[in-house]
Order: sequence, then structure tokens, then C-alpha cells
Amino acid sequence: MNFTTRICAAFAALVISVSASAWDPREVGKLEEGAATAKSELLADDPSMRVFFDTAAAYVVIPTVGKAGFGIGGARGKGLLFEGGKATAIVTLTQLTIGFQWGGQAYSEFLFFENGEALAHFKGGNYELGAQASAVAVTVGASADANYSNGVAIFTRAKGGLMYEASVGGQKFSVDAAE
Repeated sequence: MNFTTRICAAFAALVISVSASAWDPREVGKLEEGAATAKSELLADDPSMRVFFDTAAAYVVIPTVGKAGFGIGGARGKGLLFEGGKATAIVTLTQLTIGFQWGGQAYSEFLFFENGEALAHFKGGNYELGAQASAVAVTVGASADANYSNGVAIFTRAKGGLMYEASVGGQKFSVDAAE
């Protein structure tokens, strides 16, 4: 097996291994702690982001998304969907990209739903964001120019690492609601 085939096989295994996890109260507790930390760090970076938390129909906080790539890249992270301030589902993000890329990074991702229709579409399962969807990297005043696109606003906050990238791909989300 050549090097490229091995890389492709490794990323295929990563994608195949990603599945919706069962609603586990212990996991939810850890994710709630991570989400609270990520939210407070986001608001410390840009207090004007509070308007999204206060006005969105619901929001997702994925405390840590790990991303790596060398020609073919991938990312994965788990977080929570919050409705009315309470965690109602575990959300898993999976991303596969192809193109020039090298390195690795970690970031937090936040999705805000403008209305019930956008939220229902997301909760329907297997929600995907194509290559044309873009996230706003949070800096001071990021929310001033941010708008919802098709009822969803997406923000990221870098945590560390270095990634050189000119790639195409998309993110896929799976939602495992509390029973």
C-alpha cells in the first residue's frame, strides 16, 4: 500500500467510525463544562456576541474541534445543542477536505439558529454545510458584521495550532437528542 492510499484509508476509517453517540449523562456533563468554558472565552474575546446567545432560537457549542490535514484533511468535534438554555442534544461535527493543506489546529465552533424552521432542519439529522458556507472567525466586533445565512450563523474561535489550507470540503453534523 503506498503512502497516499494509507492516508486515504486512515481518513476513510475516521469518517466511517463517526456515528451518533447515545445520550450519556456523564458525557453530557463533560460537554456542558466544556461548552460553558468555550462560551465564556468567546464572550471575553467579543462581548457583543452575547446578542446571538440572547436572541437565537437555539445554539450549538462545540468546545473543541480537532482538525488536521496533509493533502486530505479531516476534523471532528462533539458539542451540545442548547434550547431555552438547556442541553437537548449531543451534536457531532465531521469534516473531510481535499486540496492543499498541511498542519493541525484546534478551535471552538458555535452555530446559532435564527428561527424554529432553521432549527428543525438542523435537528432533522445529517445536516450539512457545503464548501460555500463560511464561518466568521471571532475577533472583537465580529458580531457587528455577522448575519444569518439560511437561518444559521456560524462562528469559530481559534484555540491553537497552525494550518495552511486552500481546500474544498464540507461539514456534516449529526444530532442525538435526549430521549
